[in-house]
Amino acid sequence: MKRSDFRLFHRLRVRWAEVDAQKIVFNGHYLMYVDTAIADYWRAIGMPYPDALEHHGGDLYVKKASLEYHASARYDDVLDVGLRCSRIGNSSMVFEAGIFRQDELLITGELVYVYADPNTQTSMRVPQELRDTISDFEAGKPMFQVRVGGWDELGADAQLVRTEVFVQEQGIPAEMEWDDADRGCLHAVAYNRFGMALATGRMLEHVPGVAKIGRMAVRRTMRGSGVGRAVLDALMQAARERGYREALLHAQTSAAGFYARAGFTARGPEFEEAGIPHVEMVKVL
Repeated sequence: MKRSDFRLFHRLRVRWAEVDAQKIVFNGHYLMYVDTAIADYWRAIGMPYPDALEHHGGDLYVKKASLEYHASARYDDVLDVGLRCSRIGNSSMVFEAGIFRQDELLITGELVYVYADPNTQTSMRVPQELRDTISDFEAGKPMFQVRVGGWDELGADAQLVRTEVFVQEQGIPAEMEWDDADRGCLHAVAYNRFGMALATGRMLEHVPGVAKIGRMAVRRTMRGSGVGRAVLDALMQAARERGYREALLHAQTSAAGFYARAGFTARGPEFEEAGIPHVEMVKVL
């Protein structure tokens, strides 16, 4: 087993609490490392867990978990946990794991899941959509689709994501979230392979030649998957096609790094919108 066998890696740093009296990582923690990487796998295939499985009426239960130890990790080591789905049976799914310190393989592991009815915990056939999604991910195919259009077409899905993020998670009053501009904006919504809305944003004209991007929202379990960047890129491309020379946005300061990585630059002092610190950021198109 080598690093090139895996498309997905979860990176972590060994904490002091995970080291035992032998000054190496306690054996049971490696299983936790692999289980943590599973969350990244669901995120990478665009599957907000557990909502996406509930969408199909089932859930996954561990049938078997095994580890083989080749070498030990120590305090403060940086580890990469590689994960791949190696087989899907009728109701079972097999994941193989490799834990690496740089190129050195420390641990190999296997997790066997059974797809089952959560009410009766009786096994069910793995849905074809999930089979196809996992197979396509392992083959390197894209997991998201971004659609751009008007409020009549995308408004219901954009509203679903924005309500979850801004109203429910951030506590912004609903009456402040919705405005008349929505009907005149260009909206972008990212969907997974199951047709679930994962992220959204909108664009309107700020002043002639300048597009304003706003209402960028990504479902909590999908952050870090790249889906937010896909929405932002789609809106910026739409702005270029419409002849705008600059894009402007009001970024929550906690998300300023995300926009900086996309080429935006902060301009002016911080300010508050809806009780949340923001900074204006711009990018030449």
